[in-house]
Amino acid sequence: MKKSKVFWVYIIVALIGYGIINVLINNGTLDLYYSNLIITIMINIILAVSLHLIIGITGQFSIGHAGFLAVGAYVSAICTMYFNLPFVIALVVGAIVAGFMGLLIGIPTLRLRGDYLAIATLGFSEIIRIFFLNWDYVGGASGMQVTQMTTWTYAFFCTLATIIVILNFTNSRHGRACIAVREDEIAADSMGINTTYYKVVAFVIGAFFAGLAGGLFSHNFYVILPVQFGFLKSFDILIYVVLGGLGSMTGAIFAAILLTVVSLYLQDFPETRMIIYSLVLIIVMLYRPSGLMGTKEITDLFKFKKRSKGGNVND
Repeated sequence: MKKSKVFWVYIIVALIGYGIINVLINNGTLDLYYSNLIITIMINIILAVSLHLIIGITGQFSIGHAGFLAVGAYVSAICTMYFNLPFVIALVVGAIVAGFMGLLIGIPTLRLRGDYLAIATLGFSEIIRIFFLNWDYVGGASGMQVTQMTTWTYAFFCTLATIIVILNFTNSRHGRACIAVREDEIAADSMGINTTYYKVVAFVIGAFFAGLAGGLFSHNFYVILPVQFGFLKSFDILIYVVLGGLGSMTGAIFAAILLTVVSLYLQDFPETRMIIYSLVLIIVMLYRPSGLMGTKEITDLFKFKKRSKGGNVND
């Protein structure tokens, strides 16, 4: 009952935040630059949380998330630009196709571990990028023009849905099985857990929401290019998860917000942007090698405070 109350408190707080930002955007207090920044943050949060499920919860080292982002981006853009489907349907179709691609790559490769899995997922991502690069139907290397349809409302509710689904999955028995796979795959297998099945399930869910982020991404700008989905994009998403703390959804969210803001504000300094960006990462990792949140969530901090206040009673 307490967990249910806490959950609804967070939902209400999130909806209040949505309402405040929506008013600020509509009355012009937040101009186009800042509204675009907020939408970009939401997209990166979806990417970070979806990869968190694959790496942080299930322990599968994947560096091909940009491939699923590209699939969702191009499929949703094709749905709206060539078939005139409603934006919501295009988002769902793009996410489903990305999830299906996650299933196709997951079944043969998730029997691999560590570096071998990383190389396989990176290869998949590059295959997807090269495919779109040479497909004239979507503009090839010159890119595809897309109508701007992504709004703060779409970005917020897609992000909220992503967090709720992955949080509930993590707290379910399926999520606990994924955590068991992460901690010791051999022990989990000996206890009767179908490790390959749960790795594939986590991979498909992560790919699905990466595809959802791709649909928002493609309709937030007026053109999408294959170069936007290179391996560096996969590493950017990976950094969100590692910097936030492996196993911490809250940490992944905080890191996505921090690095998105830092990256956008450094765009005015192209010569020193990557140097400053790298220094920020190095400093944080030196002082917080386990990431911003380690394996803890923000709710764990509140629990700790409650215990410390009432600790003398139990002593």
